[in-house]
Amino acid sequence: MSEAPLFTPLHLGAVTLPNRIAVAPMCQYMANDGCASAWHMQHLMSLAMSGAGLVMIEATAVSRRGRITHGCLGLYSDASEDALGAVLEQARRVALPHTEFGIQLSHAGRKGSAHRPWETPGGGLSGSDAWRTLAPSEIAHRAGWAVPQAASEEELDQIADDFRNATVRAARLGIKVVEIHIAHGYLLHQFHSGLSNKRDDAWGGDAERRMAFPLHVARTVRDAATDIAVGARITGSDWSQDGLTIADAITLATRLKAIGVDYACVTSSGIPVSNPTVTNVEEHHPLLAEAVRRESGVTTRAVGMITGAQQANDLIENGQADQVAIGRAFLDDPRWGWHAAFDLGVTLPYPSPYAWAAPGEWSGIKRRMA
Repeated sequence: MSEAPLFTPLHLGAVTLPNRIAVAPMCQYMANDGCASAWHMQHLMSLAMSGAGLVMIEATAVSRRGRITHGCLGLYSDASEDALGAVLEQARRVALPHTEFGIQLSHAGRKGSAHRPWETPGGGLSGSDAWRTLAPSEIAHRAGWAVPQAASEEELDQIADDFRNATVRAARLGIKVVEIHIAHGYLLHQFHSGLSNKRDDAWGGDAERRMAFPLHVARTVRDAATDIAVGARITGSDWSQDGLTIADAITLATRLKAIGVDYACVTSSGIPVSNPTVTNVEEHHPLLAEAVRRESGVTTRAVGMITGAQQANDLIENGQADQVAIGRAFLDDPRWGWHAAFDLGVTLPYPSPYAWAAPGEWSGIKRRMA
């Protein structure tokens, strides 16, 4: 049987990955002042042997003020760098051969100072636990949330420096892929979208100026990254008549490619809208990724409710994406990559203590026991 496209190598800039599967960056909200905890140790060690060629560490704040919640992972201090380094050291010990780790760097902007999703009440913090958030404009994320402070020039300079410093820290940890978060309603998406950016200076106004700060941060990260692949998670649509469209995503991806960004991961929404043009947004993500890939020429990752091996393989084989990011399916089945390989007729290495339970071997055992 010819090799399944999902399990062929992928080149991202200076980095070569063994297959086209990425574990999507999924917030865990289990850090202590930005520092990885025992939860992160088990989480990343498990995903390291999942069969994914790239394990993306969750959205990671570039500053304390840039966190979503008090539980968010960060890479903004020596303590947070040391804690994540200790986790990665152990995860690499159990990782399948050639597995690489990436990290998504983010600033929450007005979406910060929030409760963890499972806490009651949800939404923005209040009282002594809260902090003043930054945004392009003084517009709250949702009704009932605090109004953010419009970021000054000095604060924007500091944010760009924070992204640079976090990139340097990531490189010191041996992380091979750095992804800039320009989506899901966080700060850089807030600048890009006319729904949240009402500035009339160099960082707001028309589409060109709204792209300016995300592109400035991307250049800063690219300049700080040596022998590291740099990507961006971008917004394919705000699903609003007044928001970002696929045309905006294609323009942004083209500009990112021109400054040396190696790939785009295409998602959508994140900024609340009253009358969304679609309701089940994730089913549209492969179409958004396909359009960005076709029109910009940048290496493109599809994400969103990709759950089956054949579904993922078809996205690669049909040219809709160069890579797929899988999130919830890996939480449900931390050996998703093993099972996908078996389903597609591909041989994947297993850790020696677990090899006897490989799908083919286990099927044989079950037959002999019957």
